[in-house]
Amino acid sequence: MSGLINVLVIIAVIALVVVRQCSARRIADDRRWWVLPGIPIFLSLREPGLTDPRHEALSAVVLGAELLVGLVIGVGWGWTTRLWRESDGSLWSRGTKATVLVWTGGLAMRAALYGTAALMGIRQGSAALMAALALTLLARSAVLTRRARGMSPAYGDAVGGLSSQPAWKERV
Repeated sequence: MSGLINVLVIIAVIALVVVRQCSARRIADDRRWWVLPGIPIFLSLREPGLTDPRHEALSAVVLGAELLVGLVIGVGWGWTTRLWRESDGSLWSRGTKATVLVWTGGLAMRAALYGTAALMGIRQGSAALMAALALTLLARSAVLTRRARGMSPAYGDAVGGLSSQPAWKERV
């Protein structure tokens, strides 16, 4: 796959994520939370230029650092996202000011890594960026899914055909 297509996929995924993050979004209760991150993971692993062949060891260290930064950003993003349940039991999310700080810090760290690698003569292709982005999305989705599963349903409403009233109230 050409570098231009990779860049377009990266831009499309980032645009989709930013649009979703800036507005309140209903979170579907399904088991496909890994699908969106799976696309860039698949594409990045297909690319032969994940590491720089002229600097294998240093390139692998920079890639590892990039993936670690992506993981930290994703976890921070997931924990700073506000989650709530509406009265109908639906789950909603929206980024907070802390989420913006996590994104800003993450972008600064990635820029520093990219600049350091460039100064060392290490070429980082779009596959490395795509893998880090995918890990960021995967970590965020995993944290949100875990947090959402721990949330109690809204009381006083029927959710999925079952009453979400406490058992002691249903028996009365």
